[in-house]
Amino acid sequence: MSWAPQVNTAGDPEGVFTGNALRFKTKEECEGYVRNLMGRWTSVVKTRSVEVEDPVTHRWVNGGSLQSLQ
Repeated sequence: MSWAPQVNTAGDPEGVFTGNALRFKTKEECEGYVRNLMGRWTSVVKTRSVEVEDPVTHRWVNGGSLQSLQ
């Protein structure tokens, strides 16, 4: 189990959430990452963290450092 970050952008009238291949061990790490992403991407209007069956691939540490586990 892991957590996947997803965003919805202003350019998507359907309200579809999209994500990437990053997977985090905890919901808190995932939410920290996606909040940071929202601050960098001006078109993000909504974010969410979704629990998935994928293996963990990254860590979000110290409130702002993305580390690959691969």
